Amino acid sequence: MKNFALIGAGGYIAPRHMKAIKDTKNNLLAAVDKSDSVGILDSYFPNTHFFTEFERFDRHIDKLSRTNNDNAVDFVSICSPNYLHDSHMRFALRSGADAICEKPLVLNSWNIDGLADIEKDTGKKINTILQLRLHPSIIALKQKVANSSVNHKFDVDLTYITSRGNWYLQSWKGDQNKSGGIATNIGVHFYDMLHFVFGALQQNIVHYHSDTKAAGYLEYEKARVRWFLSIDANDIPDETLASGQRTYRAITADGEHVEFSGGFTDLHTISYQEILAGRGFGLEENRVAIDTVSQIRQLTPKGLIGDYHPFLNQINE
Repeated sequence: MKNFALIGAGGYIAPRHMKAIKDTKNNLLAAVDKSDSVGILDSYFPNTHFFTEFERFDRHIDKLSRTNNDNAVDFVSICSPNYLHDSHMRFALRSGADAICEKPLVLNSWNIDGLADIEKDTGKKINTILQLRLHPSIIALKQKVANSSVNHKFDVDLTYITSRGNWYLQSWKGDQNKSGGIATNIGVHFYDMLHFVFGALQQNIVHYHSDTKAAGYLEYEKARVRWFLSIDANDIPDETLASGQRTYRAITADGEHVEFSGGFTDLHTISYQEILAGRGFGLEENRVAIDTVSQIRQLTPKGLIGDYHPFLNQINE
């Protein structure tokens, strides 16, 4: 049994980490969040020591490592706001633990180099949650691409719409300096998946970019990709809304639909199983996706193209 600590226990994604820790039969010793709305802990680890001040959490982790090696923390799971990931991973490694960090690992790729130095200094490892790499449909697509002719490039459309309320832009997620913007906050997994399936990134063009939606073109070794991301409920297809769903995911490759809507929750548990078996995704696996979203933030949109993507016709300037 491994001992875990959790940073960001009040966040949206934290329950998936709590579930993964429990499902893999490990223990959550301590958790921290500046918000005390963490009753979800009762469903998983009611005896966890909880802190609202990071300094007291830090002291507790240090005390555990000094008083009894059996109580030392082996892993720190990080579900904090994006801009704090770098600092919290450094904390984990310097505390003698490996890190498991939610997406995006960092906001800029140069942070990866600094973290690699700390890995060498401490002998500890940073793992990240790149769960789409473990999705059966994505693995099957990757195999299909690998079996395609050498010169063939797939024509891919990627659409991801996940509606968010007015609170979103008032939170840290609406601050590009803290979240990295919409492409980073909700899109980084998809850019990683595209690189994982279709190879090296060759071209990155942004056609539209606002606080609530973005669109562009990416070219990889084996694909030409049109992408559209949105948190605006008005962009969700009527038939999807009629079914009670407020999230719409769609990928087509050469006109063939790739079904990957289901199974997302369990992928965190599978990710933990892989990490505990020594097969976690580390720093370098993140570099291309982080480079991609960093470029998207910096690129000047080239303007809308009429038939560029079906969802672009719905955008109201």
